[in-house]
Amino acid sequence: MNSHEILGFGASILIGMTLGLIGGGGSILTLPVLVYLLGINPTVSTTYSLFVVGTTSLVGAVRYMQQRLVNYRAALAFSLPSLAAIYLTRTYVVPAIPDPVFSTPVFYVSKNVAIMVVFALVMLAASGSMIRPPKTGMEAGASRISPSLLAAEGGLVGILTGVVGAGGGFLIIPSLVLLARLPIKTAVGTSLLIIATNSLIGFLSGLSRTTIDWRFLMEFTALAIFGILLGSYLTRFVAGSKLKKAFGWFVLAMGVYIIVKETFL
Repeated sequence: MNSHEILGFGASILIGMTLGLIGGGGSILTLPVLVYLLGINPTVSTTYSLFVVGTTSLVGAVRYMQQRLVNYRAALAFSLPSLAAIYLTRTYVVPAIPDPVFSTPVFYVSKNVAIMVVFALVMLAASGSMIRPPKTGMEAGASRISPSLLAAEGGLVGILTGVVGAGGGFLIIPSLVLLARLPIKTAVGTSLLIIATNSLIGFLSGLSRTTIDWRFLMEFTALAIFGILLGSYLTRFVAGSKLKKAFGWFVLAMGVYIIVKETFL
């Protein structure tokens, strides 16, 4: 095992810890780790990412369920349109993306490069939501769900999950807090359940078109599960708001790096 592989498998623990500590962000790390540290094709990596993030989030969601910190009504309102969007995206949109996406005598954009650049733009958007302080009053209020707004947001997250393999926790948690008026801890637990459902359905919908190295995938996922259990434990001692902001700056730097690497290097 070379140094990149050691770093890649070590990073899988960090992926799980991130999900356990802040309820999202794991998929932001998973794709770059699989592509840059472990050398896996970006299109295949999006499928692997869905399995890793989905399985790990499911383990985390079960822990929140045991503490009664999951709002199933909000999860259902968000998940149904999201699942439809994932299925349509993975079944029809992703296979239809041409390779190359764009080509001229002096400019060439392959499908893999396009996926990584779109993912980097998602990272930049995610970093902004993590760095910005929460709006005043986000914790207040009873659970008053806005089904239409949640459905629209669910569809958006579904498209994102289908194309780049991101669970979309950075979009889901603010939506649950602002649109469903959930307390932040309940929003995190509900987000993990939605991410698990979205990601695993997305993985299954693209399974027939991808050759899976199951041994590698199970080893990588097992380490991520260890990470989410560790992260869930550390929530007792670590201030989530401070960690989220620091992680946001890290995600911003990673997004800029990917754009520079894919377009200029």
